[in-house]
Amino acid sequence: MLTEQQIQDIENASLNEALTLITQLFPEGVVFSTSLGQEDQVITHAIARNQLPVKIFTLDTGRLFNEHYELLEKTNARYRTNIQVYFPETADVEKYVNEKGVNAFYESVDNRKECCFIRKVKPLNRALQGAKVWITGLRAEQSENRKGMKMLEWDDARQLYKFNPLIHWSYDQMIDYIKANNIPYNPLHDKGFISIGCAPCTRAIEPGEDARAGRWWWEVSHKECGLHVN
Repeated sequence: MLTEQQIQDIENASLNEALTLITQLFPEGVVFSTSLGQEDQVITHAIARNQLPVKIFTLDTGRLFNEHYELLEKTNARYRTNIQVYFPETADVEKYVNEKGVNAFYESVDNRKECCFIRKVKPLNRALQGAKVWITGLRAEQSENRKGMKMLEWDDARQLYKFNPLIHWSYDQMIDYIKANNIPYNPLHDKGFISIGCAPCTRAIEPGEDARAGRWWWEVSHKECGLHVN
């Protein structure tokens, strides 16, 4: 377990320094889950440019925008990475679709959460097996649920540290970093898609709307899929 001093050192460090410290403290077992959102592209850039020993992976739900796949190829080419792709179990998807329907997630919150569990949570759990530190691109501004999250916290359910290096970054700070470093990002962001998930579950937001209002836009909920809710 990390000491209080080590945690403070990480929390007070810059992005590059914090990522480097984490990999020094945990030479093996540091993984980064990227959805290829703008936050995640910032972290991918920092990991690649500093040649840090971090396994980068992404989840392919089978219902993503084509722009996602184009960005995945562009990112791998730009940074010479090989982002590992995890898919849902075929049997789980077949059972859900055959019993409930291909778009059953529109019918109830329970159906939507079950779909997210099959397509996101279960593949994530497989990807995190053996990991000691899970790096995420969460920012406190993204939702009410994320405002209380810390930069570094212990995930008791998964028995690892969850490291959120951008948790205190503002949206403008993130955009400035992307522009300064010419980081590739999904063009849908420029069309009002601030938070991008599966294609049938994401819409562009209107001026003044919450950043995650476009996710599961037909329901009233905490706007989470289960990846970051213990």
